[in-house]
Amino acid sequence: MHPREQTIFALSSGRPPSAISIVRVSGPQTGAALTSLAGQIPMPRKAARALLRDAHRQPIDDAVVLWFPGPASVTGEDVAEFHVHGGRAVLAALFAALLGFADVRPAEPGEFTRRGFENGKLDLTEAEGLDDLIHADTDQQRRQALRQLKGLLGDKARDWRAQIIEASALIEAGIDFSDEGDVPAELIAPALAKIKMLLGEIQEVLAAQGRSERLREGLVVAIAGPPNVGKSTLINQLARREVAIVSPHAGTTRDIIEVQLDLDGYPVTVIDTAGIRETDDPVEQEGVRRARARAAEADLVLWMMDAQHEQRPQEAAAPLWTVRNKIDLDAVGADSPKPSQAGVIGQERWLGSDFGISASRGDGIAELISALVGFARDHLGAGEVSLISRARQRKLLEEAADSLQRSIEVIGKGEELTAEELRAAAYSLGRLLGRVDVEDILDKIFRDFCVGK
Repeated sequence: MHPREQTIFALSSGRPPSAISIVRVSGPQTGAALTSLAGQIPMPRKAARALLRDAHRQPIDDAVVLWFPGPASVTGEDVAEFHVHGGRAVLAALFAALLGFADVRPAEPGEFTRRGFENGKLDLTEAEGLDDLIHADTDQQRRQALRQLKGLLGDKARDWRAQIIEASALIEAGIDFSDEGDVPAELIAPALAKIKMLLGEIQEVLAAQGRSERLREGLVVAIAGPPNVGKSTLINQLARREVAIVSPHAGTTRDIIEVQLDLDGYPVTVIDTAGIRETDDPVEQEGVRRARARAAEADLVLWMMDAQHEQRPQEAAAPLWTVRNKIDLDAVGADSPKPSQAGVIGQERWLGSDFGISASRGDGIAELISALVGFARDHLGAGEVSLISRARQRKLLEEAADSLQRSIEVIGKGEELTAEELRAAAYSLGRLLGRVDVEDILDKIFRDFCVGK
């Protein structure tokens, strides 16, 4: 039997032990397994209490079971859920009982979602949204993933593809069936108008600057500067726990330390890098090299210094803020620019920002965090509804737009060339959705134009 025809099962809740664990089963043997374990199949989508028994009629657990007959289920197949007590022994006994049925096996990673996709329960963009929702660490990531799961991009792509197929049907009907009486004349003009409108819509989506893609990855902030200026103390303050070793000795941090933060719903990765200085220590030299490389890749660099270490910042492609530490020990620090004085509008307001803090006492930390939240909001896009969240989606939309543009450019060179470019555009959108059917255009022609009756 093909693996896709087998019945699969898996733990769908958190790692045991837990109060309750959920085991999901999907496939043609689900009903038989449920009947054997629970004694009967309950009413569809109604929770029922049952004493689960194995093949030897030994009790496994007092559980709650649910039955979702296909195709009205998450996978499109017969699905059952066993809500059992979340001990390891209970789960081991239930798994052993399920493995005793013919053609029943543990599910592969993502196999339930894949079966739902293959059975038309969701498209590829919705599956990607589900994956993003599962891995969302912050509220903003959750909201974006939920939009994708609801089919925001998929609905648009399906509509675009349907309209491309309609335009292609008009052009191909004019090419292949121009002698048919029920095929209207002058098909090119309305098809061309539709193509231009679709191209404009797709280009508008592509012009969204990829902020949703950045939100998936999060903002990367590198803390850089000379040794012993308080970089490790600052990252401990931001993380609100000790993640880096704090020492008065220069060169303590030899490698890169990364901390993931949730700043007002925005995902931020803060990097504590090795102190940048000239050194003969080969291990510290490697740490400095990595620090320079990581800072060069960051979205924002916090360059730390104090009164004793006024080393000029290194060149950085990303915006660079100067953070003057130990203001409690330096009377001059009281006159340092305050975080709230940094700019007004847009990304430009963050250029050249200057902050005064005491990483050991916490002075100025709240203001620095507030500024980081503002920068994250500008960089990642606050409240913006962007359809594209992955590079794969952007690439395929770009391919579709390029094909539509070429279809307009070659219209005067032959309708066959235009039709071919439209097929390429529809194919790109089909790949975006995970649905590619070469018969779509012919189906449209025969259904709408009654050709060949």
